[in-house]
Amino acid sequence: MTSKCFHCNEAVPTGINLSVEISQIQQPMCCIGCQSIAKTIVENGLTQYYTVRTEPAHKGQALVPEQLQKNKLLDEAVLQSEFIYQDEGCKEAILTIDGISCAACAWLIEMQLDKLNGLLSINVNATSQRATVRWQDDAVKLSDILLAIEHIGYQALPFKANDAEIRNKKQSKEFIKRLGISGILMMQIMMIAVGLYFGAFADMTEHNKIYLRWVSFLLAIPIVFYGALPFYTGAIKAIRAKRLSMDVPVSIAIILAFFASAWATITQQGEVYFESVSMFTFLLLIGKFLEFRARSHAAQVSANLLKLMPMTATKVISSNNNLNAQEQKKEVLVAAKQLIQGDVVIIKPGEVVPADGIITSGLSQLNEAMLSGEQLPISKTVNDKVFAGTINGDGNITVLVKQASNQSFLSQLIRLSEQSQAHKPKIAQLSDRIAQYFVALILLTSIATAIYWQQHLPEEAFWITLSVLVATCPCALSLATPTGLTCATTRLNRAGIMIKGGHVMETMPQINCFAFDKTGTLTTGEFTISKVELLDQSSLYNKEQILAIAAALEAHSEHPIAKPFTEHRDYSLTANQVKVHSGQGVSGTINNIDYAIGKYTWLQRLASLGNLQTESSEINVNSASCILMANNKPIAAFYLVDKIRDDAFDTLTTLNKKNKTLLLSGDSQIACNTLKESLPVNSVFGGLSAQDKMQHIRDAQAQDYTVAMTGDGVNDSPVFGAAHISIAMGCGADITKSGADVILLNNKLSSINTLIQVSHRTRRIILQNYLWAFGYNAIVLPLAVAGYITPYMAVIGMSASSILVITNSLRLLKK
Repeated sequence: MTSKCFHCNEAVPTGINLSVEISQIQQPMCCIGCQSIAKTIVENGLTQYYTVRTEPAHKGQALVPEQLQKNKLLDEAVLQSEFIYQDEGCKEAILTIDGISCAACAWLIEMQLDKLNGLLSINVNATSQRATVRWQDDAVKLSDILLAIEHIGYQALPFKANDAEIRNKKQSKEFIKRLGISGILMMQIMMIAVGLYFGAFADMTEHNKIYLRWVSFLLAIPIVFYGALPFYTGAIKAIRAKRLSMDVPVSIAIILAFFASAWATITQQGEVYFESVSMFTFLLLIGKFLEFRARSHAAQVSANLLKLMPMTATKVISSNNNLNAQEQKKEVLVAAKQLIQGDVVIIKPGEVVPADGIITSGLSQLNEAMLSGEQLPISKTVNDKVFAGTINGDGNITVLVKQASNQSFLSQLIRLSEQSQAHKPKIAQLSDRIAQYFVALILLTSIATAIYWQQHLPEEAFWITLSVLVATCPCALSLATPTGLTCATTRLNRAGIMIKGGHVMETMPQINCFAFDKTGTLTTGEFTISKVELLDQSSLYNKEQILAIAAALEAHSEHPIAKPFTEHRDYSLTANQVKVHSGQGVSGTINNIDYAIGKYTWLQRLASLGNLQTESSEINVNSASCILMANNKPIAAFYLVDKIRDDAFDTLTTLNKKNKTLLLSGDSQIACNTLKESLPVNSVFGGLSAQDKMQHIRDAQAQDYTVAMTGDGVNDSPVFGAAHISIAMGCGADITKSGADVILLNNKLSSINTLIQVSHRTRRIILQNYLWAFGYNAIVLPLAVAGYITPYMAVIGMSASSILVITNSLRLLKK
């Protein structure tokens, strides 16, 4: 008898005598490629892969020089610029991996590549067949990573949205083809069965009835051997891996029912259930297809985002005319991926913005629905930010590119989407384990049922056993969690809410304390200078000079307070030896004079003067937004006005009904108290450092509060780590540097209430799914064992149960 390769399950050719010792047993190999891969798995201590895999591995192929050369080409900077994200000495890329068929494959790839020196992380998503990889380029190259993946039998290439869409459409077409064939043939079989059941053919001769049975038999063959094929392959994979999946009892039921009906047709004895088999298969395929559509919709989020990027851009090139030495500008059409920081592009009405940047001339309205879900266009003018993938309205604008395409805000969203999809929540893992035990219970119950009825009613034993297998299939149990979570994530994405942390949907319903930063969170962060007070009346400074000096210092800061000083910038003043003190202020030297601008409390410590003295007792420096100091002497106070967000009041009012609210701000206590007069915040704490904010969160947690922290995602990263859930506002290129679990892409505080509602609704729907799945089986199982449910009734009940769970989960997609 020809042996089969332990690695790929193909027949071992005659004369080949290759093997690898796996778990102390010599296993046959069909070729050197499979032997090499198997040895790599064993040598790296990954033999558990062969235990948990659900299908044979791909046949090992010798790596030809051409393939090696292709991998080496991907190390070229020119090619990498299209799909690599680089940050602080490390690189990140999304790879498409062909050949992944189950969680075991994803596990094997992660375990194998984790041993590569220089690889920082790898996260494989078995559903989307993609991996997010981070590595240090000076220690390991991308070609080495691709080669390591190929050594264990998989093919990896940089992710392309079009390829993902093609693969998804192919699977969808295959589903529809199986559904179409099974549905059409099922209807023909059902017409015959209904006629026989209800006596429509009562006057028909026995010979013709036998003929109709044979017709039903022939019509059922494509359904059983083509339509139901995915269930058989799934069952075989599970059995080979010594695991139980819902495909096992489904396959047993289909095969037993078909062959028993076929035997009854051939021998002309007993009942036939071709209509039950065909309906069971068709309804189960519908359930699988709905699940596939729900899953693929979420898996395509990043692919759809990537497709928003335009292919070309109109770049402005400046040149000097030798005749008149005047600068001339010309427009050139270039590939959008070639744009780099500093390029200038013209975006005409109706065009898609090709890169992140700042408007240098023109005004228009841009549709940013791809970021926020808000369809209304937003007015943009000079100095406003624009993002790649957004759509220009009716105006011409000129944009200075600030980020290359692979570092754009859109690219950041794609990476965040991949990270969130790769995470498997604990509740989903629990569901998988329960489903396995439930399948075992079904099989044992079926065996016991068969033995019992064989002794008491042999002619009905087979059909009663079949009813037990069909009626109690754990499809609904397995679908309860993943469909709910997938639909919830899709619903939130539509609302402009990006879930980055996998635990968010589980933890959010437990939150009972919401902490907020002030600037850029409860307020818009768009400051205007309302008043400037000169503190040193004897100095020669006037307000224009004071503003110019402050602007020269604040030009080095990214804090929102620094922005309103931009319009007062005097480029003849240059600040030297500048130091930005995070959350405190900026210090530097201008014209040999030491200046510092920032918080009053910080300047007190910096000047070591105790209370800063001013010449006018009527001026309260404590209420100023920031103070300017020259040579340790305060010379000016600036009062800035920050607009409260339009939805802040309503959001806090809603939260206060069932939760505690805190304001944790680095701004002065006076400014925070002023804000409290306009907003219903329970407790207000001002003048806090990041450590102080963390301590307040820990204090709340010590009082048994589950805390969510909302901030602008720039200066609040350390504080985010202390909270159970961290929520970042969505605007700003530094968004990925924060440790936020949730990102409000639409920059709306009201989205917090949406997140709360969806998370509670998701938990409720998942619990409903579980209650229905367990309740249905608890009722049906005893009835099926007792013989009160026929296979016909069982198939309708089981399929209806699965469809009900999916339909219930799909309610999450509605507002």
